[in-house]
Amino acid sequence: MTKISFRGHVGLMTTTALLSGILAAPSFAQSADDDDSAEVVSLEEIVTLGTRRKGRSAADTTAPIDVIAVGEFRQSGASDVQDLLRTSVPSFNINAQPISDAASIVRPANLRGLSPDNTLVLVNGKRRHRGSVISFLGGGISDGSQGVDISAIPSMALKRVEILRDGASSQYGSDAIAGVINFVLKDNAEGGQVEVTYGSTYAGDGDNYRIAANLGLPLGEAGFINLTAEYGDTDGTVRSVVRDDVLALIAAGNTAAADFQTINSYTDEAPQYWGQPDVEDDIKIFVNSAMTLSDSAELYAFGSYAERTVTGGFFYRNPTNRGGVYRGPIVDAITGALDPDGVASVRVGDLDGVGVGESCPAGIPLTGNAGLIPDPTILALVTASDNCFSFVETIPGGFVPRFGGDNRDYSIAGGVRGQLDFGQGLDYDLSIAHGSNRTDFFIRNTVNASLGPNTPRDFVPGGQEQIETSINADFSYAFPSDFASDINVAFGAEYREEQFDLFAGDAASFALGPLADQGFSSSSNGFGGFPNSSSNSQDSYAGYIDIETDVTDQLTLQAALRYEDYSAFGDTLDYKLAALYRADEHLRIRATYSTGFHAPTSGQANITNVTTQNVGGVLIDQGTLPLSSAAGQLAADFIESQGNGRPGLGTEEARNISLGFAFDWGAATWTVDFFDIDVDNRVALGANVNFLDALNAVSGTSFGTVSDALTGLDAAGTIDRQDFIGLDDLSQFRFFSNSFSTSSQGIDVVGRYGFDIGDGVSNLTLAANYTKTKVTDTGVLNPISAGRVRALEDLLPNIKGSLTWTHAQGPFRTLLRVNYYGGWDDTGNGNDNIGSEFLFDAEVAYELTENVELIGGVDNLLSNHSDRNPGAGGLGQLYPEAGPFGFNGGQYYLRARVRF
Repeated sequence: MTKISFRGHVGLMTTTALLSGILAAPSFAQSADDDDSAEVVSLEEIVTLGTRRKGRSAADTTAPIDVIAVGEFRQSGASDVQDLLRTSVPSFNINAQPISDAASIVRPANLRGLSPDNTLVLVNGKRRHRGSVISFLGGGISDGSQGVDISAIPSMALKRVEILRDGASSQYGSDAIAGVINFVLKDNAEGGQVEVTYGSTYAGDGDNYRIAANLGLPLGEAGFINLTAEYGDTDGTVRSVVRDDVLALIAAGNTAAADFQTINSYTDEAPQYWGQPDVEDDIKIFVNSAMTLSDSAELYAFGSYAERTVTGGFFYRNPTNRGGVYRGPIVDAITGALDPDGVASVRVGDLDGVGVGESCPAGIPLTGNAGLIPDPTILALVTASDNCFSFVETIPGGFVPRFGGDNRDYSIAGGVRGQLDFGQGLDYDLSIAHGSNRTDFFIRNTVNASLGPNTPRDFVPGGQEQIETSINADFSYAFPSDFASDINVAFGAEYREEQFDLFAGDAASFALGPLADQGFSSSSNGFGGFPNSSSNSQDSYAGYIDIETDVTDQLTLQAALRYEDYSAFGDTLDYKLAALYRADEHLRIRATYSTGFHAPTSGQANITNVTTQNVGGVLIDQGTLPLSSAAGQLAADFIESQGNGRPGLGTEEARNISLGFAFDWGAATWTVDFFDIDVDNRVALGANVNFLDALNAVSGTSFGTVSDALTGLDAAGTIDRQDFIGLDDLSQFRFFSNSFSTSSQGIDVVGRYGFDIGDGVSNLTLAANYTKTKVTDTGVLNPISAGRVRALEDLLPNIKGSLTWTHAQGPFRTLLRVNYYGGWDDTGNGNDNIGSEFLFDAEVAYELTENVELIGGVDNLLSNHSDRNPGAGGLGQLYPEAGPFGFNGGQYYLRARVRF
């Protein structure tokens, strides 16, 4: 039996017995990939993605694969792997997510304009568990998605990043529709490095620092353990303007509102906390290891732990018109009694109950000074009374809630792989992987208005956790043939289980207080607490076969078939056909046709959430409820009663076609790939259902408010009000179902050219993407809104790209990069035809000694921004929230790196 080494490819594909590391060299000397200095990867780089044949390069695969070396990947001031990917991969999009509820904690990212959970993420070839956050405010494109928390991966732990730009569900299972991203961990058994980075924005906020270290150690005679640790902090930024309503309040004489006019104040009394969130105590640890058991078997394991605290903010609560807290009924301007012909008022609560004991005015009239100041006489009467209460007594200037979460992530994976001596040798990989991501939310500087003067100001609304376990058995055998190569047959099976846990918040965060029946909103304002803990799970079984061979020296053919059965959503059968034709030594043509699928997560099927959102410039409470819940079934009854059928939740189906060329042109190498992706019955949050309309329609009644309807229907025995706790102020709600369909077409272009300048070596890299998405069906049973359609089609730039020049000469290393972001629309927020932008990055590195390097750089050198919001004073947002390159402007960084 031939002695083999597996080093360099630990933990290959979750449903892949690739074992492409069998041909890796056994030496433990640090490879170029393990060096974080800049380097360009050629198409001949051996890949572990997209093929199950041993020792295949990116140039030999039937589908396009990008291989990004860690040094090239990390030439930026960004510390988050997602931001690094945005620069390196034109079809990858991520933004800063200000005021986006839980999406600020685990940011949703998009590949080829599709949902985050249409991209499969791997670490060392094993499926990475999802994040715990479902993005209710995902900018329209990512609404309702539950993607992987890529931010938990430290960039220093990476050896390279492999990106398969093709549908691959038949090879790897659910989610691999837009493509597959594989993070390959470092595997060097000696040496290491320590790195310290500091950066800030031109505006003087957003200070950030990071300390990271990597160490490789031998494990036995022929093994390794590689350790990476990172710690950092990132201060938030404020990119808001003083709101028009704040200025009006100040002008009218509300002195307390003056606390909200100080720009860049980093306190709870900022004009509005709109900008990059704070990220504190950001800890990331990764371990990668393997050891030889025999000449033909290897034991491997890798794992991670990460935690961070992310704090963002919410919109300003105006003390004259915030519904459920301040805004009262129409009252008489003199007495404060109800009067339909009167004036607006600030709400007053009767603490011992309406009609019991001392009476209170229905509201404090807003009179004089443009109708923005509570009548001082009635305000004095309310303040003097022990039985009457209004929030203008205790919080007269309004308030800005601060929202965030403590996120914890861990994973462990391990297995044994090797080769059994059956003729050619049967390669095997037996593995198990387990991971968890948990977020515990907090919201501060807010109220549960229904508790009146007894409300806390800080709440713990609860938490969410995603837990996943995968067990895999993967095999590969090369059958002799009369073709130009053996016929490689890979086959295997997978069992996956996922669990989504919801943790109840503190009692005050969801309480229906004594003032609820007087129009004061229940639950913590802005992000209501979860009233109950719950745990929901689902599992799946899968089997696959993948066949690939070189029919001739010019033609490679590949076919894959996968069957998967989900406990909650039934089964699916997907396939892939692919070919690579080598026209000559300079030109390769490749094409694929595949089907794919995405199964709803247990979280999407069972999540409950109520949040505050800006709808047409008005802040209202919206909710997401399970279709299986009492409210969800009520909505389904409502939709069915309109003759449209009954909505359901199942898998979404995809079809992917690609055609590409890889060719050499002089000293340059180019890849050009066209793609066409149709996704039908996409799992999504549908259009909002008017809660009051649904209650009235199903019950045949005509209540005026949701609270009245719930109370009346409960009294009639139609519903159990306990099933609707925390929903009294809910104006609209959505639920997950199979809804709309889309079609995305585009082209990816990557070109590399290496040349010498003097005694130095230079490389030019061009990477560009064009993607256009069209909504082909908005859905019938639970249609998406027109605003969501506009976001899916226009919210991302159709064209995005970069041109990078790197040069190394003596002790110096330099980088110049120009990034291009095409125009885009944010029509839903009043921003039409936002112009294109060029951003420039620069970096200079100097080797003080062989092992010490100093680096300085600037991202967005000219501090360019997206076009300003035309109505910035309305909600205080200076720039569009969905800006594809953020809104912080120019940023600089300094870095010191020591290798040993």
